[in-house]
Amino acid sequence: MLTAAVDSPALPVGFAAEPKWDGFRAQLVVHACGRVLLRSRQGTDMIGSFPEIRAAALAQPADDVGLDGELVVWESGRLAFERRQQRLVRRGKGAGEAARQWPAHYVPFDLLHQGGTDVTGWSYRRRRAALEVLFAERGLRALFTLCPSTTDPAVAGQWLGWASAGMEGLCFKRLDEPYRPLRSWRKYKVRVTTEAIVGAITGSPAAPRTVLLGRYDRAGRLQYIGHRSTTLSQAAGRALAELLTPAVSVHPWEGWTFSAGWGTQRTLDVHLVQPDIVMEVAVDVARDAAGRWRHPARAHRVRTDIAVAQVPHFGE
Repeated sequence: MLTAAVDSPALPVGFAAEPKWDGFRAQLVVHACGRVLLRSRQGTDMIGSFPEIRAAALAQPADDVGLDGELVVWESGRLAFERRQQRLVRRGKGAGEAARQWPAHYVPFDLLHQGGTDVTGWSYRRRRAALEVLFAERGLRALFTLCPSTTDPAVAGQWLGWASAGMEGLCFKRLDEPYRPLRSWRKYKVRVTTEAIVGAITGSPAAPRTVLLGRYDRAGRLQYIGHRSTTLSQAAGRALAELLTPAVSVHPWEGWTFSAGWGTQRTLDVHLVQPDIVMEVAVDVARDAAGRWRHPARAHRVRTDIAVAQVPHFGE
């Protein structure tokens, strides 16, 4: 099952809420014969990169079961996306060393198979109850952590405060719905409004399509803050085009290349501009270890009333 974005954090009637983890979606299958699979959404078996998950599955009485959940890695009290990325490419001895340095945890939020029975036709309410019984009766423990679930709006609201640890928001699931290959779960991502400096654009100076944003660090260097923005509205593009100035001297990003997105080798064709325009943007809470935004910012408007020196520093 997949999610569709919603703009409200309010828990709908007839739904349960779960924290939305900043992790890798993965299905874990443990067969009675001892075979363990950890598959990504694309069907790739990742168990070779996360041997500690296999060891934990075999060490606990949870055989002949299929789970859906999130694979997460913690670092310094925060979910660390880039550590998971680094671990994906490691195998054998390298995977074992990485497991000791950055151990992964598996956070199940759904039960798909149990004891040879396909339970995807059950309602979420029934699957959730069976998942809780599985954890209680079999005494599952680290590296397994049961994802919280609630029908209490007050409790769901409290989970939004976990954003500082890397939680992205909330996921809403209809209580009476079976598990189906549809985009019917709902997700709400915590977003904040802030400012950044326009350092480059895609499109053309006369009709900018997206912006690449930066912030100065404490040493006075303009650092790239993350992804390019979402596509600008026509009004925002026109307003920005009137203010853009081509880079008139050596630009801080001269010679840099910018990726079109995570997991792609494609680079962006950009126009460097004089970094003297401040833009107000909305961003979610997903960050890498350096503080860069992992997802595209939503451009709101140009802030001619804010000087570059007033923009928060990189990492803040």
